[in-house]
Amino acid sequence: MDQQAIIDKIKQHKKQPNLRFALKEKVELFTNKLFYTLFDIDTPVAENLETLKADFEVLAKLACWECEKPCGKIWNGYLESLPRILESLNLDAEAIMDCDPASMSIEEVYLAYPGFYAIAIYRLSHELYKAGFPLVPRLMTEYAHSRTGVDINPGARIGKSFFIDHATGVVIGESAIIKDNVKIYQGVTLGALYVAKDLKQTKRHPTIENNVTIYANATILGGETVIGQNSIIGGNAWITQSVPPNSKVFHTPKIKIKPEING
Repeated sequence: MDQQAIIDKIKQHKKQPNLRFALKEKVELFTNKLFYTLFDIDTPVAENLETLKADFEVLAKLACWECEKPCGKIWNGYLESLPRILESLNLDAEAIMDCDPASMSIEEVYLAYPGFYAIAIYRLSHELYKAGFPLVPRLMTEYAHSRTGVDINPGARIGKSFFIDHATGVVIGESAIIKDNVKIYQGVTLGALYVAKDLKQTKRHPTIENNVTIYANATILGGETVIGQNSIIGGNAWITQSVPPNSKVFHTPKIKIKPEING
């Protein structure tokens, strides 16, 4: 087969007319610029907001494939939401600072904590998700996932003063609801009990009430599963049914002592 025939075959099998990886690259640049605009003291806010507006218009053209949906008009509403998102993120940073004895300063939280970065990009993406513009927020949270090991779907609903410690391996599904003052540790999964395409419009992921702590590698599954307020979920616990308020749930390991071998 000559080279032209190979080229023709490749073109024949490139079947997705809207698949432009430039969108992914531009979303990553947009995400970084947005993060710096909100937090970096040396980044000019007014100038960057104008640049972000222009960048967003490009993203809208690349990601909005249905002409009747005016994706470009989302920006003004999104811009108005940024002060509220920043206020919420400052509460998250303060929660991390207050809860982690290893944190030396609030600046360290913003600069060095992957959990905070993942929460920040989630909150910034969630507002776009609510506006009915799903692909760009999904790319934003996947970018944060690649950098932090934290996979938060932009559709999840997360309350105030959220704390993720160590971060790596955390998974929070699309229909999860997390209320205020919740702390979770590395490896925690808030997932679906069943995976099927026809469950798209149903609540598949758990609800975590106020003031709950979930320790490392706990798995909580199911849309009807509710973890009651003030509960503690121990490490490696596997939960598929609701837990009442003020509960402590622990995984108890089985210990078998090998008999001594004489001689």
